[in-house]
Amino acid sequence: MSHPLATNHRTFPLWTALVTPFLANGLIDWVSLETLLDEQINAKNGVLLLGSTGEALNMSLNEKKSLLEFALPKLKSTPVMVGLAGFEEAANLEWLAYLEKLPIDGYLAITPIYAKPGRHGQTAWFEKILNASSRPVMLYNVPSRSGVKLHPETVADLGAHKNFWSIKEASGSLDDMKLYLSKCQSQVIFCGDDGLCPDFCDAGAIGLVSVASNAWPTATHRYVRRCLESSLSGEERASWAESADALFVASNPVPVKALLHHEGRIATNTMRSPLQNKDLATYQPIAQASEFVNAWHKENPA
Repeated sequence: MSHPLATNHRTFPLWTALVTPFLANGLIDWVSLETLLDEQINAKNGVLLLGSTGEALNMSLNEKKSLLEFALPKLKSTPVMVGLAGFEEAANLEWLAYLEKLPIDGYLAITPIYAKPGRHGQTAWFEKILNASSRPVMLYNVPSRSGVKLHPETVADLGAHKNFWSIKEASGSLDDMKLYLSKCQSQVIFCGDDGLCPDFCDAGAIGLVSVASNAWPTATHRYVRRCLESSLSGEERASWAESADALFVASNPVPVKALLHHEGRIATNTMRSPLQNKDLATYQPIAQASEFVNAWHKENPA
């Protein structure tokens, strides 16, 4: 594959699964969104728009199109992926056809949700996406959300497809990550759990798709570089894992939005139903995590 995403992994080893900020009335907060985009650009991170962290499944089609119309011109020098998620094939392919007309570098395609398809169902689903795409596709394994994991046999079935670029492995299982890697042909694997990035990179992952980099864009970038260098101490690994876990004390992205709002980087911590910011019982572990990461970054500048 000759696409830049397939050859420049080391240039952009970190992708931020960007949150979508909302105003108190529920509308997209364009001012805060611009702030978040600027932070990612300055940190030199790739940007994933309209993923699960961006609450895309709870946004209307017009809202998603408006967000892309706003964000893409600001990301001209930044690689961009856009999420493909859902359980209705025709709607998913229609969305992909729309995205094909936009200046996007790749797609993140989650395992079909709710239906829990087997190997052949997953293979057929992804094959249609890969065939309809002119860009690299990252398959997303997150069984805690989809209800079923990406079948290793599906990875093997699709291994020769020119548009199958990578896997985002977010099951929390290092053994599963190694199994997927053994089934890959030219594909690469990105860690999908911030706290596990050191272990995944040691085992062959080439980067991270991150929630934490919303909160700490430049620090997380430095963290990923250190993971790839295998230069983190055991204490640093444990502290980063604890800090990353703090962003999941409630359903993602409730905690990270709380942090961004607390620091004045987004106007509100409004969520889209069925998520509610009231489900965050305490802010204390998030505050402690941010204190550690900011101190660590002062000692480990990029």
